[in-house]
Amino acid sequence: MNTQSKYSKQYSCEFFPPKTEQGAEKLRTTLAELARLEPAYFSVTFGAGGSTQEGTFDTVKEIQEKGYQAAPHLSCIGGTRDSIRGLLDKYMGIGIKRIVALRGDMPSGMRDRGDFRYANELVEFIRAETGDYFHIEVAAYPEFHPQAPSAEKDLKNFARKVKAGADAAITQYFYNADAYFGFVDECEKLGLDLPIVPGVMPIINYSQLARFSDMCGAEIPRWIRKRLESYGDDKASIRAFGEEVVTQLCRTLLDGGAPGLHFYTMNQSTPTETLWRNLDL
Repeated sequence: MNTQSKYSKQYSCEFFPPKTEQGAEKLRTTLAELARLEPAYFSVTFGAGGSTQEGTFDTVKEIQEKGYQAAPHLSCIGGTRDSIRGLLDKYMGIGIKRIVALRGDMPSGMRDRGDFRYANELVEFIRAETGDYFHIEVAAYPEFHPQAPSAEKDLKNFARKVKAGADAAITQYFYNADAYFGFVDECEKLGLDLPIVPGVMPIINYSQLARFSDMCGAEIPRWIRKRLESYGDDKASIRAFGEEVVTQLCRTLLDGGAPGLHFYTMNQSTPTETLWRNLDL
């Protein structure tokens, strides 16, 4: 049992900002369905490749106006001190109390990285500007960031974010519980004392999952990959197997002391609802 078990368990869901009115309507339905589960908050990403913060603001504002707690992702790449300060003011103005602070990816066509290079610099800036107003979440990578030169350097990068003022961390998704528990052990050896919440990606579409995983460095264990490949286009079998695998993963994580779960919903309600009910959350 690791010391993560001392934190109270908290469950949350993640959306991406819709690009069309049809997508916005779908998200409103998904929000209404998932809100019945009473998650602690809904986080909202900043679009594909860090393309825009505007869609994030609009989505967060709508969630907040419906009476739920929203947490925008804030990317520092391409941002200036003035632009980030302006966004923080806007978020404070609509009652946002929680921020997910990330380095983010360089949007295509952008050459100027802005005033911040790394997420720890963004966390420091948020703290300097707003004190303890925001609860700040940062990203963690149990299987290590795909651009990290080594596991040791990746851990040091994570430690810098924590020491800069992060309150909690959300992990990249993974399907190997040992990767999470090993990462937590390493963090404890470094004296990092904060909840590290596992990110959970339901398995509903194998080709999409394989593409995401190759991009973000999340490992699909060979036995899972081979089973999913064997189902071909049989979507029902993929979903049933995926549900079984991810439910068991979540049970193992919670039994081992994980301080909650963060569901990557892909703006769909059913896969997350199913896992939630399987786990009696």
